[in-house]
Formats: sequence, C-alpha cells, structure tokens
Amino acid sequence: MLVVKKFGGTSVANKERIYNVAERCIEEYKKGNDVVVVLSAMGKYTDELIAMAKDINENPPKREMDMLFTIGEQMSVSLMAMAMNKLGVPAVSLNAFQVAMHTTSTYSNARIKRIDSDRIRSELEQRKIVIVTGFQGINKFDDYTTLGRGGSDTTAVALAAALHADKCEIYTDVDGVYTADPRKVKNARKLDVVTYDEMLEFATLGAGVLHNRSVELAKKYGVQLVVRSSLNTNEGTIVKEDAKMEKMIVSGVAADSDAARVAVIGLKDEPGVAFKLFNALAQKNINIDMILQSVGRAGTKDITFTCSDADADEAAKIISEAMKFEDINVNKEVSKVSIVGAGMQTNAGVAAKMFEALYDENINIRMISTSEIRVTVLIDEKNTERAMNAIHDKFNLGEE
Repeated sequence: MLVVKKFGGTSVANKERIYNVAERCIEEYKKGNDVVVVLSAMGKYTDELIAMAKDINENPPKREMDMLFTIGEQMSVSLMAMAMNKLGVPAVSLNAFQVAMHTTSTYSNARIKRIDSDRIRSELEQRKIVIVTGFQGINKFDDYTTLGRGGSDTTAVALAAALHADKCEIYTDVDGVYTADPRKVKNARKLDVVTYDEMLEFATLGAGVLHNRSVELAKKYGVQLVVRSSLNTNEGTIVKEDAKMEKMIVSGVAADSDAARVAVIGLKDEPGVAFKLFNALAQKNINIDMILQSVGRAGTKDITFTCSDADADEAAKIISEAMKFEDINVNKEVSKVSIVGAGMQTNAGVAAKMFEALYDENINIRMISTSEIRVTVLIDEKNTERAMNAIHDKFNLGEE
C-alpha cells in the first residue's frame, strides 16, 4: 500500500514534534507500506521570511519572494530525513526541482501542471521514506514558484494522484472536520465523513482545515482524503465522494472574516455595465464572491459585491478608473457566515431556518448567496461568533 502523509507547520514546529512525526511515519513504514511525506515550513517560519523581506523591500518582486519561501520547506524536509535516519530508517528529502513538480508560471499562486514520479518511485523501490517539500514547484523558466497559502495540501493530493496512492492523510492541529470552529462554537462536533462537495464549500468559506484547490484535485482524481490530528491517534474525518445514506441536512457552519463589501451606486442602467465592471476587476485578478444588483430606477442601478479585505481598496480604485457612477462605498467590517450540507438539495425551508436563527439574535443580513448545498449571508463582523452559535444550535449540529 502507498500512503501520502502531509503535515502542517505546527506539526513540525520544533525538535520534539519533528520526532513525533518521524515516529508516526516510521510506524506506517514498518507495516510494509510505501510512505511519501509532504511537509510545510516549521511553525511560523513563513511569516518570519515575509517580515525579513518587507524589512529589505516593502514591495518585493513575487519571483524573489517565491525564491525566499522555498527555504522554509527545504529546512523541514531535510531535518525530518535526519530524524528518520537517526531512528534507523532510510529516508530521503526532495525539493520541487528534484521531484520535479512542474507548475504554471504565476509566482506566488502557481498551479500544478504535472509531476515527474520517476525519482520518487526509484527511492520507494529502495525502501526509503520519501519526504517532499510542500507548497512549491518549478515553472518553464526553471524558477521556483509557490502554490499560495495552504498549498502543501495541494502538493500532497497531487502526489497522491500522480502516484496512485491508496490514501492521502492530511495531518493538522485539530482532530478532523467539525460542524463549526471548536474555538468559537463550544458544542461543535467532529464529523466522521463529509463529501468532496461539502468539504470544498467548507474550504472556500473559511473553515481553514483544507486548501480548497486540494479538495478540487481530490474530487477530480478520486483521491480519498483523511483529515486527522498530528498530536494524537484519534480517528479523523474521511473526505470522499459519497457519505452515509441518512445524511444530516446541514453538515456545518463556516465563517470568513476576510471579507469586504463594495457598493457601486448610481451606475447607468444599460446593457454591458456589469460586464464592464467585473471584466475590469478580472483583468487585475481580483476574485469576486457574492453579487447583488438592484432594480433599475431613474436610469441608474447599484451593484454590490464582496471580495477579500486585501483586495477591496484596489477594487474600488479599478472601478473608479473604468466606470462612471455616483458613489462607491467600501465596508471591511463584515463577515460571511455559511451553512453547508449535501442534504439541503432535497429539503425545503433550510434557508428560512437559518434566517430565523439570525432574527432571534437580532442580527441583520446585508447580502445572501446560495448554491445547491450552501447558504451564505453577509453580516456585521462583530456579530460573527454569535451568529455561528445561534445557527449551530438552531440546526442541532452538536448532537449525534
């Protein structure tokens, strides 16, 4: 059996934890399985590298940032190989060049194109544990690229797909996927199983357990994921295509405070205005989430949308240069709260129940967005935790 195991930064933050991970991987190896390990940078090391870069240059080139970032994972994998060798098991560390892991050319947010698996297979045939740098790749110019924050999850799933691994285990500092963030909702409960679609919504909506692109890849290639804790041996959460028959209507509540609302007021009410506005943002790679357009009146209309906090001011500037309007308003004191569940497709009244929970708490809804398995509302950021708890209680998500 071939198993890919990914460990995040907190799992390899110090010597003790590095040896803990090494022992867990060796335990798998001693069962006779082939083991490929993917690591993130140690602890908060990536943040330290960012601080160093900003101290030298407030606006560093993205290519050079990617060159700098690769240090973190290379340090993790080499130290891990040393630990395993000290424990008497042959191990080899490989970076993106040595694998090789080919990506697109977009620095800081590259996508994996293909993985050459020959080197890894060769090392596995020699009964070594192979430890691979997460988060990084190489582009057609032979430059290092990085996959964006959380990209080590994507590295692990891509390797599992390329190597036809039997399973891909993602180890974090939590026991699995919960019905809500257990730090914010005290009776949040760990889920045994979630579907790819549910996990993709959770990842996109700010649950923070898995990188959303890793879930997309897992669904595309049928890689079974297991999310579990690196700090204990508890059973985790399995992410797969189908969940159990008697599925909960709603699986969980997610919140994302990295949101801003941009309202463009007094646009001309004519064809092509929405295209012109959102095309201008797309040209600058600004991702838009919720969109609301008002009914036209007196020859004008309003368009309101959400984007990330970091992109809000730039979005307003781009629109100001591209369009004519009466006013533009940016509000960064908002957050998105969502319910997710595959069972929502066949059950009426789910959204109304969510809205009732918010009404009971006197929380005002600013925008609403829905899909077949998700309902998202935009509310004032100060109400986020209260909203999560109210919705969680309304759907009895803390109960088995």
